[in-house]
Amino acid sequence: MADLEYWLWLTTRKGLGSVGALTVLDHFGTPERAYYAGREDYGLLPIPPFAQNSLLDKSMEEPDRILGECDRLSMRIMTFQDADYPQRLRQIGDPPAVLYIKGKTFRFDEEAAIAVVGARRPSQVSRARAERFGMELAAAGALVMSGIAEGIDSCAVIGALKAGKPVVSLLAGGADRIFPRESRYLYEDVAAAGALISEHPPGTPHKGEHFAPRNRILSGLSLGVLAVECAATGGTMLTVGHALEQGREVYAVPIGLDERCARGTNALIRDRRAKLVEDARDILEDLVDLFPAKLAAAAPLPRAVAEARSSPAPDKPREEPRARRGPGGAAQPELPRRELVPRDRQKSRFTDDELAILAAAAQSALTADEIVERTQIPAKRVLSALTMLQVQGAAEERPGRRYYALVELEP
Repeated sequence: MADLEYWLWLTTRKGLGSVGALTVLDHFGTPERAYYAGREDYGLLPIPPFAQNSLLDKSMEEPDRILGECDRLSMRIMTFQDADYPQRLRQIGDPPAVLYIKGKTFRFDEEAAIAVVGARRPSQVSRARAERFGMELAAAGALVMSGIAEGIDSCAVIGALKAGKPVVSLLAGGADRIFPRESRYLYEDVAAAGALISEHPPGTPHKGEHFAPRNRILSGLSLGVLAVECAATGGTMLTVGHALEQGREVYAVPIGLDERCARGTNALIRDRRAKLVEDARDILEDLVDLFPAKLAAAAPLPRAVAEARSSPAPDKPREEPRARRGPGGAAQPELPRRELVPRDRQKSRFTDDELAILAAAAQSALTADEIVERTQIPAKRVLSALTMLQVQGAAEERPGRRYYALVELEP
C-alpha cells in the first residue's frame, strides 16, 4: 500500500502527465526515491520548471483520498512496474503510468482484442452494424473494446454483452463518473461482465482534453481498430491515427457513396489505410493464427442468430388486463398474453443466463435477489442479463424492483 501511495503522489503532480511521470521514474528508478529527492535533484530532470516545482509538494492527502475511493469502489490500481502491466502498452510512445480498473483484470497480451469505434450520432444502419460486429466478434472469442459513449461505442458494447461475453470500456474520466448519462445503465453491466479502465483516478470529470489521450490507450491495448462510421475528422480518426502509429491493423466498414457519414470510413478504405470488412469473419481471419485456442474453437454467430439477438421483440398492442376472480370473489387483473418462444429459437435469441432468468420469473415477478437464489447465478451476471432482457423487450421491471418475463419459453 505504501508503494501505491508514492505512485499516486507521482501521477497526481500538476503539469507532469504520463510522459513526465515516466521520465521521473526513469531517472529515479522508483516513485519513492523521487518523493524523497530535493530541488537540486529535480533540476536535473528534462521536464519544464513548473513540473519540477510540482514535485516539491509532498502532501499525501490526494493519494490517501484516491486509495480510499478505490477501496470503496472495489477498484484495482495497476502501475507501469507491475508484472502484469500489458506489454502492448509498454511499447507505445506514451504509455500510462497508472491504470484504474473496475471489474475483471484481463491479460491483454493474451487477448484477441479489437477496438470498435465510430460516430456518436450514427445512422440506424451503422448502429445495427456496430452491434452485430460487437456480438459476432465477442461470440467468436475476441475481446471487444470501446468507449462507452452514445452511438457506435455503446452499440458495440451492447452487442458483446448480448453475446454473453466480456467487454472492456476505456474512459476519459474516473470510473465513478458516468458520462454520458445515456450510458449510465451500461456502466454496471460492463463492470460486471468485463472492465471499466481509466488512467484517471476516481472523481475525475470527463473533460474534452482527456479523450484524445484515452484513445491512444484504447488502440494500444488492441490488436486492431474497427471504424464502423465516422466523419473525415474527429475522435474516431484520432484513434485510427494512434492505431496506425502503434502498428495496429485498421478495419473500416464501407457505406454508400452519397452518405455524408461515410466520408471518414470510405476515405480510410480509399487511401488504403484500412482494410474493408463486411462482417466479423474478415477480422477474425487475421487473428485466428495468432490466437488459435481462443478463436478456432468458437465460430462466429451465424447471421440469423446475431440478427435474432440484436432485434428486440416485435411491438405488439398491449392487451388490457382482463378481470379474474381471486379469493373471496375480489376482482384481480389477469396477466396479458405473452409471446411463446419455440425451443429451436431460444438459444439463438437468448444467452444461457437469460434463459434461466426467464424460466425463474415466468410465473411471478421476482426481485434480483430472489432470481439469484432460484437460479444460483452470481448477482452481477443476473443484473447484466436483466438489463439485456429489458433492452430486448423480454422482461420488464415492476413496482418494488421486481422483474417479470414478458415471453414464455416452450418446454
